[in-house]
Amino acid sequence: MGSACDLCGGPGGRLLWQSADCRVVRVDDPALPGFCRVIWNRHVAEMTDLDAASQQTLMRVVFAVETAVRKCFAPDKVNLASFGNVVPHLHWHVIPRWRDDRHFPEPIWGRQQRESTPARATVEDAMLTAIITGELAREENSHEQ
Repeated sequence: MGSACDLCGGPGGRLLWQSADCRVVRVDDPALPGFCRVIWNRHVAEMTDLDAASQQTLMRVVFAVETAVRKCFAPDKVNLASFGNVVPHLHWHVIPRWRDDRHFPEPIWGRQQRESTPARATVEDAMLTAIITGELAREENSHEQ
């Protein structure tokens, strides 16, 4: 992994889960608790740089993270985004959203709509990791049957 890329040179957040293919990190943003990234370990820029099996693997992880975020934080909406305009390394943002967060209904990178966001429940990283791991194991077991 090269150091010119922020996601090759560092974890990209607090590591929650990882495999040989990808990792899940939590973004440290008190206004958006539960904001996670799913990062492909190998430096590629686009989903179509991956073969079909790798694409499916990555999306299974994204869906497992979305499930964990929904279970832990009960957001009004979950935003999934993959840009890579600033960091052209394949990664997905999994962002819990609430109608009263600072930017809703705008994207979190959009114009702020209100001054502050109400405090949300505190969820430990271990809880998110356990749900992600459980979801991926459940998914794997359903494919084996």
